[in-house]
Amino acid sequence: MAVMTKRWWIIGGIVALVVVAVVAGPWVYGNWIAEDDAPAASVSTEGAQAAEGDIDGQWSVVPGTAPNATAAGYTVHEILNGASVTVVGSTGDVDGSATVQDGKLTAGEVTVEVATIKTDNGRRDGQFTGNVMNTAEFPTATFTIDAPVDLTSVPTDGTTGTVAATGTLTLKGTARPVTVDVEVLRSGSDLIASGAIPVTWTDYGVTPPSLGFVTVDPSGTVDFLVSLQKS
Repeated sequence: MAVMTKRWWIIGGIVALVVVAVVAGPWVYGNWIAEDDAPAASVSTEGAQAAEGDIDGQWSVVPGTAPNATAAGYTVHEILNGASVTVVGSTGDVDGSATVQDGKLTAGEVTVEVATIKTDNGRRDGQFTGNVMNTAEFPTATFTIDAPVDLTSVPTDGTTGTVAATGTLTLKGTARPVTVDVEVLRSGSDLIASGAIPVTWTDYGVTPPSLGFVTVDPSGTVDFLVSLQKS
């Protein structure tokens, strides 16, 4: 009888541990393991200098250097294994150009190689490039300026200014009009700009994953930080 009682105690203990693991597992993951990613890159004035030369001319996107290295990607909120986390994906594979005439940005386009956008999770990235964005068919995303943007208010002393830009964002082959606040810095001979474009993913034919262990919010942002130099 004592042996049977001991056996039931062992079985009961195992069941209790399983219950605790099921109930407390997500809480432990959310509070002790899962962490928000660092925010998407944005313009930094670290080491900034007074502007040199005229802002008018043809500009090209260049790799830039930290903390203003060119990058683009996305920010989303998701529930992963019961944890609420903010995910940031980015890539440095960004190309583009801009035209400034009479102090106004009259034309500009930024192109991003979507397949090279990465997070800290390979499984997430596989879903992103495959089922979510289908990068085999839609390898790039673009943002194109549609209306002149007045840059005359941007400081020349190494501090930043903010301007509103109206353009077209194209994701997964779908183009939609957007407006974004762009932070702009003139530092030396460089022109640096960053912004976060709010998006509802289904507007672009993108279905946010909902796979049981992970659920992604229906909206997020498309982020960019571009360093430009005179062509």
